[in-house]
Amino acid sequence: MAETLEQLAETIKAAHPGASPALAFGELTVTVDSGAIVRFVTWLRDDPECEFKILIDVCGVDYPSRSPRFDVVYHFLSISKNRRIRVKVETGDATPVPSIVSVHPCANWFEREAFDMFGILFSDHPDLRRILTDYGFSGYPLRKDFPLTGYVEVRWDDEQKRVVYEPVRLVQEFREFDFLSPWEGAKAIMLPGDEKAKK
Repeated sequence: MAETLEQLAETIKAAHPGASPALAFGELTVTVDSGAIVRFVTWLRDDPECEFKILIDVCGVDYPSRSPRFDVVYHFLSISKNRRIRVKVETGDATPVPSIVSVHPCANWFEREAFDMFGILFSDHPDLRRILTDYGFSGYPLRKDFPLTGYVEVRWDDEQKRVVYEPVRLVQEFREFDFLSPWEGAKAIMLPGDEKAKK
């Protein structure tokens, strides 16, 4: 299997000099410039040496201290060649990545999920809107800068007979916890007769 992946890496280098394939842990990862992603993915699907016709997943990865901050990671499967490949594109918070929905229609929901959770933008996407968070949600939950309590809370108001959105109100301040395991429990209490067991 490693030989076929090495051959595939060489084929990719020859066909796309801008791409940088890397083999690690028996997996092939190719980093591509965001402007070339649609052309590269189309080539992966149509080239007889590749035939990566199935898009398994598109996800985002956040590196807050790096610039550009995000990676968009694509996973493809070739059933005829029995191979998998990972394709990565680097992007920033405001730089859109071209959508691959025209090549793989199933990328629609995957790209919407990456937009909703990380705020990664996709240009030429047919319907880029939130998919997992609530209406009017503010922020992006997986950017690692989102407060644990959220910004708003939702409750049913009996007087207004409708759902009400309010700023989060914490009933008590955060406390310091001792983090003792509940399975360890309290110290054992001596019961009458326990002294006999110790003898």
